[in-house]
Amino acid sequence: MKKNMGNLDKAIRLVLALIMIILYFTDTVTGILGMVLLALAIVFVLTSLIGFCPLYLIFGINTCPLNKNK
Repeated sequence: MKKNMGNLDKAIRLVLALIMIILYFTDTVTGILGMVLLALAIVFVLTSLIGFCPLYLIFGINTCPLNKNK
């Protein structure tokens, strides 16, 4: 897997994941929507940590500055 996410993209995903997790655990968002947000937050954290997003690969998006020159 080649990295396809830049640092800004990773930071935005981590902030969004943190917001989603806070909303879930403060019972602001509950039920099915809460579970979906929690699952999405987990996906955001994992993709940020590994620097690879499968959807970016499908749509041909690359925000990683190291791979743009290749």
